[in-house]
Amino acid sequence: MADHDTAEAAAAKPAASIEDDIAYLAKRHRVSPAIVREIIRRSGATERSSIEREIAKGKARR
Repeated sequence: MADHDTAEAAAAKPAASIEDDIAYLAKRHRVSPAIVREIIRRSGATERSSIEREIAKGKARR
């Protein structure tokens, strides 16, 4: 049981790190941080590569 708790804690990123990723992705892809947060909320993913794919898909629709 204790191993399961530590695995979840290691897998979860700290909030400051997620906010740094949001700011980085927003600046890199020239979109607002709110859009990046919405993509993260909708997809449930916090991996940079998957978020970047979603941003690219959205830009292709423009």
